[in-house]
Amino acid sequence: MIDLTSLQQQLQQTNMPPVESWQPPFCGDIAIHIDAEGRWYYQDSLIQRPALVKLFASVLLYQNQQYFLQTPVEKVRISVADAPLLITDWHWQPTDSGRALLLSTNLQQQLVVSPANPLLLRQDPQQQWLPYLQLWRGLQAKLSRNVYYQLAEQTSTVFCNGRQHYQLKSGGYPYSFAIA
Repeated sequence: MIDLTSLQQQLQQTNMPPVESWQPPFCGDIAIHIDAEGRWYYQDSLIQRPALVKLFASVLLYQNQQYFLQTPVEKVRISVADAPLLITDWHWQPTDSGRALLLSTNLQQQLVVSPANPLLLRQDPQQQWLPYLQLWRGLQAKLSRNVYYQLAEQTSTVFCNGRQHYQLKSGGYPYSFAIA
């Protein structure tokens, strides 16, 4: 059986450029928008080439409540309706720390729910408290509706601070999925 740390290392995003080490000048806004379903648009036209979306996503970061595409030579601001990535699939993986929840994004990235990539409750644009997966560079991924409902059936109820929480455990760590 695999240990949780090994699983995380196997899934680590090793092909990510070192965006954090680049200090390019800010060059203004660009007409790129990511809608609430994780679809990318340029000047209101859907970007249909997955390789281009993956390239843009590889240099995406979140700073000071704003989203930027950052290369070694320029930094441009884009708009994002909710979260830039969407969780589209999931499965349980047995580990030595208990079963771990593996989530897949709309860009075919796999991540294990863990202290490095926890599920966090936050309000979506409609002010509903929903779970989001914390990613790299301040980014988050929203659970698709199907994944949300499928995982909601997997939760257990616990009481914390006088409130009912619905939790998922991944690799032995508990994560609040919803609060009643």
